[in-house]
Amino acid sequence: MNEKQLEHIRKGSGFIAALDQSGGSTPKALAEYGVGEDAYSNEDEMFDMVHEMRTRIITSPAFSSDFILGAILFEQTMDRDIEGKKTGDYLWEEKGIVPFVKVDKGLAEEENGVQLMKPFPELDKLLERANGRNIFGTKMRSVIHKANRDGIKEVVKQQFEWARQIMDAGLVPIVEPEVDIYSEEKEDAENILKEELLNQLNQLGENDHVMLKVTIPSVAGTYEELVAHPNVVRVVALSGGYSRDEANEKLKHNNGIIASFSRALVEDVSYGQSEGEFDESLRSAVSSIYDASVKKY
Repeated sequence: MNEKQLEHIRKGSGFIAALDQSGGSTPKALAEYGVGEDAYSNEDEMFDMVHEMRTRIITSPAFSSDFILGAILFEQTMDRDIEGKKTGDYLWEEKGIVPFVKVDKGLAEEENGVQLMKPFPELDKLLERANGRNIFGTKMRSVIHKANRDGIKEVVKQQFEWARQIMDAGLVPIVEPEVDIYSEEKEDAENILKEELLNQLNQLGENDHVMLKVTIPSVAGTYEELVAHPNVVRVVALSGGYSRDEANEKLKHNNGIIASFSRALVEDVSYGQSEGEFDESLRSAVSSIYDASVKKY
């Protein structure tokens, strides 16, 4: 583990950019950027285009460590180059931004009101590659749809089983049990989730470090105990389908939680913009998300 990066994430002022759309979500991400499916003829060309998009974002002067602490990458992005350096090295050495990588392989079918992560027996191999690419941490996502305690307990159990494997490899895991913002049982699900997360956190060793990525809670302050937990490096929030303005407004009421937005970060940038227009759109988004992350009521 890079101790300098750990302290940067723990104490720095800013937010985590999520640039980790993968697989099935890539065509949608490109479409929102203004690149239709007729612009590429196969998967390789699709991934080339999404890397061009991410390169444009990362190399923009608006994508700055003055506002951004870390960036979560898709596995392919981790393995590719930006301006002659592997993406993780470029982020840290040129930008001062800490690199993470998404390690889950998607969601299983819903059962007990939740979607677990699909099994991934080759996680250790990916973690070895991540270490070789100088990646600091990982991220993995499950989804909670209902306030089903058995289901939520299983989600958190699986997340922490993976987290222990990731910590053993010397990386810092971001545990992401997303609660569906459209769930009619969202508030109850979040209360159960908090209990289950605290139960798992309290079983960690003194030197175990994890991060948490959560949906912005229905009741502000719900996750204050998680923010204060000694094993938690940082609690970050996903936008989860909210517009950027709505996500920012909700985030402002949750002290100690910073943003880790994906779609909400890049909703105003597009392929057809000039470099000046692109940079200004990204700068405006970055500035507003930063303000929501560090300026609370």
